[in-house]
Amino acid sequence: MGLLTHRFRFIVVFGCFLCLTSINSNYITMNFTFICMENDMTGAIPDSNGTLHSRFKYTPTEKNYIVWAVAAGTILGTFPINWAYINFGARYPFFIAGTLSVISTAMIPFAASSSFLFLLTLRFVQGLAYSADFAAIGLVTVRWAPLAETGLFMSVMTSFTPVSTSITNPVSGWICESSLGWKWAFYGHAVMCAIVFMAWIGYYTDNPATHKAVDSEELKKIQKGKTRAHIEGDSFVPYKAICKNHIILIVWFNSFAEMTTVTLLLTYMPLYFNKVLGFDVVMTGLLAAVTSFLHAPLKWLSGYLSDSITSIPEHVKMQVLNFIAVGFSGICCFVIGAAKRAGDGYVAVFFFAAVYCAMAVNCGGFYKTGTLVARQYAHFVLATIQFMKCVALVAAPASWAIFVRDESNATEWSYVFYLNGAVLILANIMFVFICTDKPAEFTYITRDNPDGHHDVSAMEIKTGQTEREAPDSVVESQSISETKSRPEARSPEDSKSQQESKSQSQKSSPKT
Repeated sequence: MGLLTHRFRFIVVFGCFLCLTSINSNYITMNFTFICMENDMTGAIPDSNGTLHSRFKYTPTEKNYIVWAVAAGTILGTFPINWAYINFGARYPFFIAGTLSVISTAMIPFAASSSFLFLLTLRFVQGLAYSADFAAIGLVTVRWAPLAETGLFMSVMTSFTPVSTSITNPVSGWICESSLGWKWAFYGHAVMCAIVFMAWIGYYTDNPATHKAVDSEELKKIQKGKTRAHIEGDSFVPYKAICKNHIILIVWFNSFAEMTTVTLLLTYMPLYFNKVLGFDVVMTGLLAAVTSFLHAPLKWLSGYLSDSITSIPEHVKMQVLNFIAVGFSGICCFVIGAAKRAGDGYVAVFFFAAVYCAMAVNCGGFYKTGTLVARQYAHFVLATIQFMKCVALVAAPASWAIFVRDESNATEWSYVFYLNGAVLILANIMFVFICTDKPAEFTYITRDNPDGHHDVSAMEIKTGQTEREAPDSVVESQSISETKSRPEARSPEDSKSQQESKSQSQKSSPKT
């Protein structure tokens, strides 16, 4: 396999990233095509004076309903899909979500031509599919990411939003202006989604120990430092203890603040660039793509640096990165609100890009904190972050609807940016005081240990990256028991070496 020897986990994370990107692209395609749909006079409707109007020109209220329909689907789907992930793994539930996204996206042009209610229904289905995204990130990270690579895994998979925007906006703009027309923006995205999910169902399994492409060396790296409960992937989750933990609550608040701003920018950036800043359709697509594209490489870089820099304490790295992602972004929102009022539209564009660049490092901030604190229960924490994004899908349009009556009025838009900036700054201040990389007390709670007793020798695998260590014999027995169940990953030399290691470990272990 060359460069990918002992690295199959990177194929898993990249494939999941493509699926996440495709589902997100399917639902945000509508945000850009609003601009060009209103120029389609097919089936035009006459008003009381006999003047023809495009049936695809939606009022601000109707646009909000179209956005909120996705939010409603995501809200209602988040916890059921999380339950499905916990009980059935990610392979089939995520594939079903992808299938729903393909079907609903392909049918949107027909629904837009026939019935507004039908259009809202399909947008609701897109929301159901989208609700599977963050739980998938959580489960793939829990099952496939070594603790030492958590930041990298999170940075790659959570970059699906800006990557999908940087692809969807210019592609949709080009298709809208071509002879194909806006409908093919939806058809094309549906086809690509079908392709990546067919690949997903073909290569993904939930347990690295049973995957034929994972050898014993890679498996040992994936499992290093994890508890038995973490490795075994029991469906038990101490929901009450997690929801009462103040660190997790503040992590969720930071995610809500950041995602509300991201949702606002992604949803209304094309409209703001076109109506307020005065850019044409093609230029709007290009500017939106550039500002979004900058986010992805910075996110990947920050994830790598967050894991690889060891000279700075982990909690300090997370505080710094969270300030950049949340606190500094809040400051930029204030500048955006003031920029156009000062008459400089390109200043606003620059700080739009600054917000995206700053938020790129969030994987090393509240995301990483939530994952390290929750450990084997990180999938539930990230699924709830998905729920925060659902709430953001309602809060962002609501904040826009409260202040904006005239889509071309820069002053009304500025109040929206000021509000979001203030919430971001407050969230970051709270995060500074609770940031930690230590596993929470609830990580000791398991099905067999409901009281959370700290029986370290029975529950932990030795690691140099956590304060909770176990005797060497636990490491050896765990490693051998895992690899014994996977004969395809071992050579005869591996088996002999492991048996000798086991024998030596038993002789050296203290008698009890």
